[in-house]
Amino acid sequence: MIDYKVINYQCLLDALENIPELRQWAKVLPEQIEQGLSPTRWGDLPQWQGVLDQLPDLTPSTLNFKNHVQIGAAADCSDAQREQLKQLLMGLHPWRKGPYALFGLDIDTEWRSDLKWQRLQAEIEPLVDRLVLDVGCGNGYHCWRMLGDGARRVIGIDPSPRFIHQFYALEYFAEKARADLPVDILPLSIEAMPTELKAFDTVFSMGVLYHRRSPMDHLRELKDLLRPGGQLVLETLVIDNIDTDHTLVPEGRYAKMRNVWFIPTPNTLLSWLRKCGFKAEICIDVCPTSHEEQRRTEWMTFESLADFVDTENPALTFEGHPAPVRAIFTATA
Repeated sequence: MIDYKVINYQCLLDALENIPELRQWAKVLPEQIEQGLSPTRWGDLPQWQGVLDQLPDLTPSTLNFKNHVQIGAAADCSDAQREQLKQLLMGLHPWRKGPYALFGLDIDTEWRSDLKWQRLQAEIEPLVDRLVLDVGCGNGYHCWRMLGDGARRVIGIDPSPRFIHQFYALEYFAEKARADLPVDILPLSIEAMPTELKAFDTVFSMGVLYHRRSPMDHLRELKDLLRPGGQLVLETLVIDNIDTDHTLVPEGRYAKMRNVWFIPTPNTLLSWLRKCGFKAEICIDVCPTSHEEQRRTEWMTFESLADFVDTENPALTFEGHPAPVRAIFTATA
């Protein structure tokens, strides 16, 4: 199995051996990881790995995943070391999810993912001592927050190896203060997960559903990952200006994104959840995406929300569709 200097999954594999429902998955996981981090698939992989190989030997004096994601304090390194760290991490640009505070370095990501977490944190079942899966986790910002809220173990999956390397750049330092942190991100898509797993206490799917060609199949896949009585936490784009059942199927692009297939009203998504066998389905939040929450920054210099909406009418996307509104749902398997 791949054994990089920084990315090492042995502790996770050992932990899965002690979880009966996940023991069989642990047997095929090394091969899945090899495929997900294959240099033949990802030409930039050596560059990203080079960033991890050059990380300075800094030990954080503090960790805080409860109120934000903070690893170390400014006093833990010199100004020159902090600047070196910044230049290295810029080699993993763009940074989408965050923000992060790393040895006094503020990684100001495109998304203020902390605002989303604030909207759901008090509304979901407590994560204390839960086995949690985050589907489409990006660089793992919310995984850290799940750990901060007491989860027993957090596993994130995302097929983008750039995001995997961003996560392990941070985890490299965090583990110097707390060995064997029970949080990992795997280079997998949901299709690589075993069927009928029924293992996780809580499964998150945030910002994924509208990218799926078949939303019903995605909901069924999520349900199969949950133990009976486990909770789904789902966040997605919605159309909220009408109360009836309705789904926008945008032709071409939506907010300049190619792969947006279905954007339902909240009522429609609640109906989909029931049809897929979920119970206790609730919409806990509906919130227009603001320029405070998604914007271009030094750490993400490509186009962002301001470029995706109509400059003369910000209630519409660049293509004339309703501008992005996101809703959060919970449901029980």
